[in-house]
Amino acid sequence: MNRLLIFLIPLMVMCQPANEEVATNEQQLPNFVIIFCDDLGYGDLSSFGNPTIMTPHLDQMAVEGQKWTQFYVADPVCTPSRAALMTGRYPIRSGMTSKKRAVLFPDSGSGLQSEEVTIAEVLKQKDYATATIGKWHLGHLPQYLPMAQGFDSYYGIPYSNDMDAARGMWPYIHEHKTDPAFLSEIKNYNVPLMENEAIIERPADQTTITRRYSDRAVDYIKEHQDKPFFLYLAHSLPHIPLFASDEFVGSSKRGLYGDVLQEIDDGVGKILKTLKELNLAENTIVLFTSDNGPWKAFDTHGGSAGPLRAGKGTTFEGGQRVPTIFWGPGNVKPGVVTEMGSTLDVIHTFASLAGAQIPQDRKMDGYDLSAVLKGTGKSPRNSFYYWAFGELHAVRSGPWKLHVQQRVPITYNLIKELEQPELYQIEADISEHYDVAGAQEEVVKKLQKMIDAHQLDVVGSTPDQLDIRIKD
Repeated sequence: MNRLLIFLIPLMVMCQPANEEVATNEQQLPNFVIIFCDDLGYGDLSSFGNPTIMTPHLDQMAVEGQKWTQFYVADPVCTPSRAALMTGRYPIRSGMTSKKRAVLFPDSGSGLQSEEVTIAEVLKQKDYATATIGKWHLGHLPQYLPMAQGFDSYYGIPYSNDMDAARGMWPYIHEHKTDPAFLSEIKNYNVPLMENEAIIERPADQTTITRRYSDRAVDYIKEHQDKPFFLYLAHSLPHIPLFASDEFVGSSKRGLYGDVLQEIDDGVGKILKTLKELNLAENTIVLFTSDNGPWKAFDTHGGSAGPLRAGKGTTFEGGQRVPTIFWGPGNVKPGVVTEMGSTLDVIHTFASLAGAQIPQDRKMDGYDLSAVLKGTGKSPRNSFYYWAFGELHAVRSGPWKLHVQQRVPITYNLIKELEQPELYQIEADISEHYDVAGAQEEVVKKLQKMIDAHQLDVVGSTPDQLDIRIKD
């Protein structure tokens, strides 16, 4: 018996560190939180220059983390932008952009296809807990909801908060766009609030929805603090119609739009505070950004692109360059990043940090930004293609941006055919005011070749999924 114990004890000692190492490795996998706003403009946060909207928690997040000043979304409207974030692919490849329909609607019979691989599915390789809270807008039928795309749970609205509008709301909504009483009637929007696949409230009470999203996020973090998690919090605001809880109505000099953002900022503060109190901050990366630029057609109910030209729906900078902050005290070196990045890069970056693999059987359009976050290298992104409504409108390479066609600002359903391409040096001319194509012919030729090559690269992409309707 004694000889047996003498033999077993060393084996037990040898096995113990290995078990501890496994546990330690699991604990060291970083948590990820994406906070995604809807129609938030480049100039809407005080840390990005807004003088009347107070966002102290986001401002502190920017000081403690990285403020990215040249960060892009892959499309200037909701559905295709979200598809690109989730998959790391330009939405032309997934069928999530269209010349006929800009986004998915309540009568849409399709959504993000099952063969597409999302951030959640990539992180599932490492056994992450995954959840999405807020606006989904990648398909409202059961086969397209978050649980079919790698998420364990879902709480939110399936499409934009102005959809399922009461009969007669459109097109009259534009005639009443400055009338808060008209725009902010809950009963005018029959949008459902869902939990997993079940509708739990209809119409959703949007006056409390921002607070409920943030509270859900806090609860989720507390419940999943003992294993790696990925939380995707996609606020349905400040997309119109605007709503804020009683606590925040009248809190901003900017009016209701500012009230909405200050409530979102309060929720960000709660999330960061929770991460710190649970000692998770050192092992969590939080990304805050927007799906596209501001909906400028709605006057003061829409946001500001700051110094950038135009807004939502256009491929000018105001439509696709968005305010972006990465935060993570143990993983993100504080500073201002003036290099290029994109939501296309998020899946690659998170996969790299988690030791997971991105899909190898398809064209991917992102880069790994982890070296920039850690402060050990520069961004590998030096180019970006501006897609909108199923068409390629522009390309950026280094500081140069070439427009080959444009959507007219405000009424962005109208295409302006350009007789000649327009070229802007957008680091010197951030507002795209000065066309220098005539003086930079070689640059124009180089960028035109890039556009031609990219067009060939996407030939044979997935057919348009946005125009598939639910059959009667």
